[in-house]
Amino acid sequence: MFDSIFEAIEEWMRELLTGMVDSNLTNMFTDVNEKTSEIATQVGQTPQGWNSSIFSMIQNLSDSVIVPIAGIIITYILCYELISMLMEKNNMQEIDTWMFFKYFIKMWIAVYLVSNTFTITMAVFDVGQSVVNSAAGSISSQTAINIDSMVSAMDSAMETMEIGELVVLALETLIVSFCLKIMSVLITVILYGRMIEIYLYTSVAPIPFATMTNREWGQMGTNYFRGLFALAFQAFLMMVCVGIYAVLVSTITISSNMHSALFGVAAYTVLLCFTLMKTGSLSKAIFNAH
Repeated sequence: MFDSIFEAIEEWMRELLTGMVDSNLTNMFTDVNEKTSEIATQVGQTPQGWNSSIFSMIQNLSDSVIVPIAGIIITYILCYELISMLMEKNNMQEIDTWMFFKYFIKMWIAVYLVSNTFTITMAVFDVGQSVVNSAAGSISSQTAINIDSMVSAMDSAMETMEIGELVVLALETLIVSFCLKIMSVLITVILYGRMIEIYLYTSVAPIPFATMTNREWGQMGTNYFRGLFALAFQAFLMMVCVGIYAVLVSTITISSNMHSALFGVAAYTVLLCFTLMKTGSLSKAIFNAH
């Protein structure tokens, strides 16, 4: 009689632990699949396509607040250049009409750049989006883990496991699932943080654009352009990270050692999160932006 009771208790515990492992695995893989697919979707979007309301607010702030400041900077730079140009020519003793023609061209270019700041800025991100879309055909974006096959393989392997091993496996899946939830939050923060950084960067665009035509002040505008291209091409580096992750995930198989497969998924997701964090500094280093 006691044997049948113990067998019933053991069967109940086995079903309880197996159900816990299956639930943890399903939630874990679902979270990972959602976040990795979100990366491939979001990095290819332009600022105006990501959130049109925020984009409109940033554009209005830039036009109403930053453009007048840029106009003051242009006025100062142009006055400084005019005085310097006249003083260089022997206190206006060697004036050439070509000087004024060149001066008016620089004035027109400066005003044109500030007047079309957002058009030029968005053109940079359109180039970045085009690169990402072109790369999508070469980079595998199939990052989704086959949940059904994984859980089915786990169930088959758990049939031969003892109660103690099932307890350990249940705890492992619980810990890994919790850690991957944290990684999912970090991936969201990285994606949203990049877009917010783009909005902040573009909100003050007229000021560095106003310095582009001056030799001394132009370094500010040149470095700003480098930063724009770094932000735009960061999306391409993120796509490369997703492609590498897709290749690594495709090699994961449930073998006799289920623990290594479980922690392999966790390790690859942590690696993906880490590399996504590094794409910003790497892109700035490539374009020499600081």
